Amino acid sequence: MRHTVSIVLWLAVFAGPALAQDRPTAYLGAKIIPIAGPVIPKGTLVVHHGKIIAVGPADKTPLPADAQRIDAGGKIIMPGLVDTHSHIGGGWGGDSSAPIQPDCRILDSINVRNAGLQKAQAGGLTTVNVMPGSGHLLSGQTIYLKLRDGRTVDDLAFHDKAGHILGGMKMANGTNSQRDPPFPGTRAKSAALVREKFIKALAYRDKIKRAKGDPEKMPDRDLVNEGLLEVLDGKRVVHFHTHRADDILTAIRLSKEFGFKLVLHHVSEGWKVAQEIAKAGVPCSVIVVDSPGGKIEAKDMLFKTGAVLEKAGVLTAFHTDDGITDSRLFFRSAALAVRAGMSRDKALYALTLAGAKMLELQDRIGSLEPGKDADFIILSGDPLSVYTKVLQTYVEGKKVFDRSDPKDHLYAVGGFGASHDQDTPLCCFEEGDAR
Repeated sequence: MRHTVSIVLWLAVFAGPALAQDRPTAYLGAKIIPIAGPVIPKGTLVVHHGKIIAVGPADKTPLPADAQRIDAGGKIIMPGLVDTHSHIGGGWGGDSSAPIQPDCRILDSINVRNAGLQKAQAGGLTTVNVMPGSGHLLSGQTIYLKLRDGRTVDDLAFHDKAGHILGGMKMANGTNSQRDPPFPGTRAKSAALVREKFIKALAYRDKIKRAKGDPEKMPDRDLVNEGLLEVLDGKRVVHFHTHRADDILTAIRLSKEFGFKLVLHHVSEGWKVAQEIAKAGVPCSVIVVDSPGGKIEAKDMLFKTGAVLEKAGVLTAFHTDDGITDSRLFFRSAALAVRAGMSRDKALYALTLAGAKMLELQDRIGSLEPGKDADFIILSGDPLSVYTKVLQTYVEGKKVFDRSDPKDHLYAVGGFGASHDQDTPLCCFEEGDAR
C-alpha cells in the first residue's frame, strides 16, 4: 500500500508538469507590456513548448482548443529582464600573473547552485551576462546564461546552432587595472599594452593563413591569441568596463583601430560624451548607483545619464553588476532613470530588448513576440512602482520563481538562510509561513 501511494504521489508531482508542457498555456486578462509594441490593457499570452505562440488583445487572440487557461487579471506581464553585466555564481576570471588573459573562461568557475541565481530569478531576471572581474585590462571570456533551474553550467548556457557556448570578452580601463608590473601604471600604458596584444594576435592569424592548413607550417596553439582572434573576427563582443569620459573615448578608439564589436559598461561620465558615443554607434550598458562612494571615477555619476544617452540616440541598457547592486532591485535602475528624465518606454526597453541586442540574442529574448522564448514575468503592479513585487518568473515557459512558495519567498526578501548556496535551510520557517 505504501508503494502504491508513493507511485501516485510521484505521478502527481512529476507527470503533471510534463503533461502540462504538452498543452499550450494561456495567460488571460493581464495588462501586457510586450516591449516590441504598444501596451495591451487586457491581453492574452499563449505559450507552448517553451515558445511564445501568440500575444495580443484578449478579444482578438484565439486560443488553442486544448489550452490550459490561467487567470492573470489585475496583473502585469512583461518579458523577463536581461542583465548585461553580472557577477552571480561566484566565478573568478584572470589572476595576478598578467594584465591580459583572454584564455580564462568564467564558465570554468561558476557555481550554478549559488543562491545569487535564485535571487536573480526573484528579481525577474531571466538572462544574464556573467563577467569576470574588472581588475585587468582583459580578464577573460564572459558567458551568457539563461536562468533555468539546472544542475550544471551547460544546463544554463546559451548555445549557438553548432553547440558552442555563447559569451563575450571582458575588458576594462581606468584605475582598476593600474598597479605594479606586469600591470600598467598609467592610462597611456594600459592602452599600449592592449594594442601590443592585439597586434601579436593579428600576426598569429597571418601565420595560420600562410600555413594554408599544412601541419608542418602551423604555429603552436596559443590560447591567448585564439581568444583575441575571436574578438577580432567578430565572434565575441567586447564588454568594456569604463567610467571616465577620457577612458570611454579610449575604448571607442581601440574598437575603431582593431575593428572589434564594443559595448560600453558603467559609463559614469557617459553624459559628458554622449554625442561622441552616438557618432561611434556604440551601445551603452549603464549602472545606476544611488550611493557611488568608494570609486573616484564614479564621482560624476548622474541619474540623468540614461536620459542624455536616449536623447543622443544611443542604444542604452541597464545592468546590476551584482553584487554592486542587487538583482532583486533591478527595476529600481529604470525607475531612477525615468525620474531623471528618461522616457518610460525606453527605460523598460533598457531592462529587456536593449540588453538582448547587446548580447546579440534579440531573435530569442527581450520582448513578447511569437516565436521567441517564453521568458516572462508576472508583476503585482506597475513595473516602476516601489510597491510592485515580482510574483512569478518563467523561463522557456517553465516557472522558476513563485513568490507564494515559502522557499522562493525567502530568496526574494532575504533573511536567515537566503544566501546558502546549495539549498535553503528549512529551519527558518514553519510550514505555510513565508517569513
